[in-house]
Amino acid sequence: MRGLSRTSLAEVEERFNAVAGSADLGTLSDELFAVADLLDREHGLRRALSDPSRPGEQKAGTIRALLDGKISEAALATAETAVSARWSRAGDLADVLERLGVAAAAAEAESQSRLDEVEDELFRFGRIVAANPELRRALTDAGAPEAGKQELLRGLLDGKVAPTSLRLINQLVLHPRGRSLETGLEEVGHLVAQQRRRLVAVVRTAVELTDAQRRRLVAWLSTSYGRDVHLNVEVDKRVLGGFSVRIGDEIIDTTIVGRIEEVRRRLAG
Repeated sequence: MRGLSRTSLAEVEERFNAVAGSADLGTLSDELFAVADLLDREHGLRRALSDPSRPGEQKAGTIRALLDGKISEAALATAETAVSARWSRAGDLADVLERLGVAAAAAEAESQSRLDEVEDELFRFGRIVAANPELRRALTDAGAPEAGKQELLRGLLDGKVAPTSLRLINQLVLHPRGRSLETGLEEVGHLVAQQRRRLVAVVRTAVELTDAQRRRLVAWLSTSYGRDVHLNVEVDKRVLGGFSVRIGDEIIDTTIVGRIEEVRRRLAG
């Protein structure tokens, strides 16, 4: 988000944090997702509520008149603050409400001591989708009915993943918002990690890391970056020796292939 929207995001997050403490977090998550989805569908409403020429109080009154009694007071207060703020682009309004829906879901998982579990499940489901073209087509087919996708997800995941994981995956499948499913899962995984203000490191290695190796790698990365780090480990038989780590746009590559490529770049330069 650009400067104006970043400032507005901080204001809405402050209001969200103030009301979330006493809210049912699962319900709050679902309701914020529903408001974001409403704005995505109703373009005229989204333009009206993000119009910078309209007073914030007027836009807050509009959203309250529309949703009062239909969603919780916590969700409504968050939505009122969001529509009262100014955004660099109209789509940022729905983006922020979805982001806070994820934050509510992550807070619920943390309260149940299942946040690590949710992070791992989102990552693993992304790998499953990437490796299974038929499943990917079934979940991303824009012409397929939502009920069929929900039934497929329940059959695959119900009772096998945390309820928060199923809630977030369901949101991404039914409301991709212009993203690929894999991209959406990665974005939401990073937002979940932010619940603890920690970084996500994606590790590619030819063999599964032992618990001791994971601990050492986490300790080294945490010291290097000055932040807590969560590891998502992807076993890839094509990796030759060593491992690679991706944190955001930065890549640490200790594989043999990576070293060869580095030598080639230097020779070419």
